[in-house]
Amino acid sequence: MPNAPGRSRSRGRAPAPLRRRSRQPRRRLAGAAALLVTAGTLAACDGDSGGASTLTWYINPDAGGQAEIAARCTEEAGGRYTIETALLPRDAASQREQLIRRLAANDDSIDLMSLDPPFIPEFAQAGFLAPVPDDVAERVTEGVVQSAVEGSTWDDELVAVPFWANTQLLWYRKSVAEAAGLDMTQPVTWDQIVEAAEGQGKLVGAQGTRAESLTVWFNALIESAGGEIITDPSPEDPAQIELGLTSEAATRATEVMQMVAESDAAGAAFSTSTEDSTATGFESDDGGFQVNYPFVYPRALGAAEAGTLDPSVPDDYAATIYPRVDEDTEAAPPYGGINLGVGAFSQSPELAYEAAECITSDENQAEYFVTNGNPASSEAVYDDEEVLEAFPMAPVIRDSLDIAAPRPQTPYYNEISVGIQRSYHPPSGVTPGSTGEAATELIDAVLEKEDLL
Repeated sequence: MPNAPGRSRSRGRAPAPLRRRSRQPRRRLAGAAALLVTAGTLAACDGDSGGASTLTWYINPDAGGQAEIAARCTEEAGGRYTIETALLPRDAASQREQLIRRLAANDDSIDLMSLDPPFIPEFAQAGFLAPVPDDVAERVTEGVVQSAVEGSTWDDELVAVPFWANTQLLWYRKSVAEAAGLDMTQPVTWDQIVEAAEGQGKLVGAQGTRAESLTVWFNALIESAGGEIITDPSPEDPAQIELGLTSEAATRATEVMQMVAESDAAGAAFSTSTEDSTATGFESDDGGFQVNYPFVYPRALGAAEAGTLDPSVPDDYAATIYPRVDEDTEAAPPYGGINLGVGAFSQSPELAYEAAECITSDENQAEYFVTNGNPASSEAVYDDEEVLEAFPMAPVIRDSLDIAAPRPQTPYYNEISVGIQRSYHPPSGVTPGSTGEAATELIDAVLEKEDLL
């Protein structure tokens, strides 16, 4: 798959050993448990007594991988610091709200935090993130996929440390694509997969629910059409932000959204479909195509091992780059994941950045990828043998991350995303042209403080 301009990387490499960011050898935990604290616990700093500092890392819920990394890095620190973890709420909006409230109160218990990339500009603009030292910035961006660097950057400066990077792929049932005569070694369009699915009575899955996932889908469509939701950000004055929702690219994106939602390939519950329900539809006998994150593969394997899904189903899975909006324009898949911020009021920012480098080492990213299913931001991890065994489509994930497009970079992302969700839902009810005009009017009014969401 061709690279986007300015995002080249070497091709045809032989698998290389993982680049070592930490000085300690890779360790596997054998019964080690991270120290869990509640979200209200304050971290103790022992700097005055000359002892080790206790760093608190506010983490998003996962399968325990971040807590295990905290324990490993504590061990590798050799007494310089201890990392404790504090669990944030499950949904990204609530995570943002809790962190914003604490940081607005100058909470010094937040040494490290796992941040959803769209919210990073807001935290940076508000002065809630400690500056990234130049030497740290150089090390943590070496060999990192471009989308993860962009997602950690605000106002031309790196403000967070890339950790794990997620992207959506086009998943397809090999039997369905073959029967439809689609050559999946070549780029395919939304029109092609909908036509193929309709011809065989199969489903095309996407996230049509009124939630952040709808903004993710629309952003991928407009970026794939050559446009963007925000054409001119204005960090100082939200009223000066210029939106691209009435552009030709936005109209084309709306046409594709409407086409998919109104097609026979959309399930009856398309307007409420989430990542999980999309994966469920793909696992069914009606499964044909879906855009979704890599978790769908280990999920299907786990169901097959548990006896709740026929093993022939995941055997029929394959993945490729996100569908194109237009045949001659490269797709811009969604970018997501988690990056690490250091709290501006931390009593030990230097140690926090040292810990962040340990957390994001290639060894820890590879372990997290294999055990928790969260893809790495480091390109070298995609050559790791254990990663390739667990995710045979790992090279496709890496290629997708190379061309993925972050959601709008703005301190006012929350207002813009909610405005899009309100305007473009349900997907079957959008109208090319007029929906973009209505969305622009609504979001502009909100940013100018003339309306509320």
